[in-house]
Amino acid sequence: QVQLVESGGGLAQAGGSLRVSCAASGRTFTFSTHTMAWFRQAPGKEREFVAAISWNRYNTAYYADSVKGRFTISRDNAKNTLYLQMNSLKPEDTAVYYCAAVRRSYISYNLNSDDYYWGQGTQVTVSS
Repeated sequence: QVQLVESGGGLAQAGGSLRVSCAASGRTFTFSTHTMAWFRQAPGKEREFVAAISWNRYNTAYYADSVKGRFTISRDNAKNTLYLQMNSLKPEDTAVYYCAAVRRSYISYNLNSDDYYWGQGTQVTVSS
């Protein structure tokens, strides 16, 4: 079983910054071999992709157009931790942010929620 525990959410003003983290663990889970991702879900909306980072040595990153240039995804394989640095926050970034791990090793990200392990989510609220 895989556990993903998010932290670091909270309240920020528009234009401000926040960093959310995700600690991953599991007896048979090798963090460094799994693509990791962030998704978010705003009230009354469907969950949407935010960013992903590959397992490969380049840590290739992918971003939704809505956050490109403002958010940065990164990972620390030694700490089994995923990060999302969020800058220039906007009120529309308000959502529950979910950490996700692609279930199989060495597989790129996709938008099929069944292919992921999920964390419990952390609330990010941006005031105008």
